[in-house]
Amino acid sequence: MNMYLHELKSMRKTTLIWTCAIIGIAALYLTLYPGIVSDAAAFKKMLEGYPPAFRTAIGLSVDAITSMLSFYSFAFIYVTLCGAIQAMNLGVSVLTKETRGHTCDFLLVKPVSRNAVLSAKVAAALTCFLFTNVFYTAAAYIIASSIKTAYFSGRLFLMINATLLFIQIIFFAVGLFISVLAPRLKSVLPVSLGTVFGLYFGGMLLAKDQNSPLRFFSPFRYFNTAYIIKNNAYENVFLIAGAAVVIIATAASYFIYNRRDIQAVS
Repeated sequence: MNMYLHELKSMRKTTLIWTCAIIGIAALYLTLYPGIVSDAAAFKKMLEGYPPAFRTAIGLSVDAITSMLSFYSFAFIYVTLCGAIQAMNLGVSVLTKETRGHTCDFLLVKPVSRNAVLSAKVAAALTCFLFTNVFYTAAAYIIASSIKTAYFSGRLFLMINATLLFIQIIFFAVGLFISVLAPRLKSVLPVSLGTVFGLYFGGMLLAKDQNSPLRFFSPFRYFNTAYIIKNNAYENVFLIAGAAVVIIATAASYFIYNRRDIQAVS
């Protein structure tokens, strides 16, 4: 419990910053919505100027863009991008910070197992993600409700927002795996940004078709908001794929961490 609380305390500042930033992005886009609805014809005409392949790649539907959920789905792309960076940063740094701070040997001579150490860090990170998602969802719903021009489904709104947590857990697991493979990383941000943007743009460019098997290579493509709105459900095959990535990456992280040599500080 002491390790968990210590990790939680060390993560609280960055968690608050990321939570406020994500809420700010959603607020910025949502405040544009009433103006777009009032001049819907001109906005749709502008969107028609974008290539169809690009509109498909970012999940943009010209005909439905003026509905609250469709417009929110478009804005939500940038929310998930920031959330993924937050999760990836946390995943990569959760172990590498011990190496950079020369505290590995001090931590592991304590009368606790390596599994307990890693579990405390993972639990603290998951708590931070839950905090971010609860406050973000509440703030986004309040803003959306205050500027809506027509009824929208609260259930679908929550289902779309839940995908932020799913994506964060996936990227955290990937980041955790990287941290045990390369514990001596001197800088976390280049790795986090490179991985997140690489998977985002790779998925957008390679998996333009919603039926493309290449969607499995980018977690950003696992949750199609247009499909969620239309079918009131997630795509089960991608839920399973996301769960598989998390389980395999996390299990591999525990396995490697338990067998890795920790060099003492000289």
